Amino acid sequence: MTKNQRIRVVVTGLGTTNPLGGDASTTWEAMLAGNSGVRRLEDPRFADLPVRIAGTAAVDPTEVIERVRARRLDRSSQLALVAATEAWRDSGLDVPQQAGDLDGERVGVAMASGIGGVQTLLTNYDAMLEKGPRRVSPLAVPMLMANAPAATISLEIGARAAVNTPVSACASGNEAIALAADQIRLGRADVVVAGGTEAAIHPLPMAAFSNMMALSKNEGDPTTVSRPWDTGRDGFVLGEGAGALVLESEEHARARGARIYAEVLGAGITADSHDIAQPDPEGRGGTRAIQRAIEEGELSSADIAHVNAHATSTPQGDVAEGLMLHATLGAHASEVVVTSTKSMTGHLLGGAGALEAVATVLALHHRVSPPTINLDDQDPAVELDIATKVRDLPLGQIAALNNSFGFGGANVAVAFGVS
Repeated sequence: MTKNQRIRVVVTGLGTTNPLGGDASTTWEAMLAGNSGVRRLEDPRFADLPVRIAGTAAVDPTEVIERVRARRLDRSSQLALVAATEAWRDSGLDVPQQAGDLDGERVGVAMASGIGGVQTLLTNYDAMLEKGPRRVSPLAVPMLMANAPAATISLEIGARAAVNTPVSACASGNEAIALAADQIRLGRADVVVAGGTEAAIHPLPMAAFSNMMALSKNEGDPTTVSRPWDTGRDGFVLGEGAGALVLESEEHARARGARIYAEVLGAGITADSHDIAQPDPEGRGGTRAIQRAIEEGELSSADIAHVNAHATSTPQGDVAEGLMLHATLGAHASEVVVTSTKSMTGHLLGGAGALEAVATVLALHHRVSPPTINLDDQDPAVELDIATKVRDLPLGQIAALNNSFGFGGANVAVAFGVS
């Protein structure tokens, strides 16, 4: 099979729960309005931390999931289940008349997490120290294991093809989408629910991120602290949530009359081999990932109309991503509408790339880019056309990039397109 004859992969369902909203439509409206989901943490457990703000979920997953079931799931699995259930319903695959002759052996899951069930792990460790080993939950292991969110979704939808859990720090969610597309193109599945989840708003992870100087220590209005590309940026804001996309082969989607949001055109996955935490300051690994996504999608730089950037609001990372975009898009880079939705949601770690993929697909579908908020003084080292208000995208056949980069030097870029 030549590249031109390969199986085409499309997006037919979207779901998310995050600091801006408990579903995709509410989240999209909040993004277009330029709202922030960053809040001050009132829980006394955070009182002594140098950072006391975060992007907590706008709708607690326990308000959506039945109580007994929720108690058997780590918060990361709860968030993933909410997002995946919405995406599955949005695709129409929950309705027999729309699902057609769906075979569970042709349905897969690729749900990523950067850290896994850290809240379950830490809560049970505290219980053991305070009350002894008999107080450790017998469900602790199936709750805290990194593949628990993927497994939970597979049980929910009856997926019996591959059920995968990419773990690549903050690139995990985007890598899951790339993996899901590969599974379909290789003929191993017709449908894959793909995305990422994270629930790490807990004193220990926050203290760790803070001590390594990754989190912003700005004590001003929480809604103004996440400020990608601004000269006043000083670190990211931790967020929680999940994003999910239903990917299908185009043939399968059209056979059942599914609505198609966009096509997954290509993906690039590379590594920096530079530092365990810091990005390559010249952005060479990320540049290769973006270039591979463009090449795999048989695109030219002129086809790229929009970029949902990784841009976390860190001093070094934001500049490096600007270098990547100039290296891959050349002179066209100044004509591309770039945004960072992390300015509104904070950084969802392993769930970030998935939530931002949902935003990227909706931007293409509606032909409009959400803004980057809190950008008052753009860093002169970043020569990009960054949308600070809602911006229209061109009509016709266009493509967009969703970039994700993570600790360990992980780089993932996924190209989506509409016509």
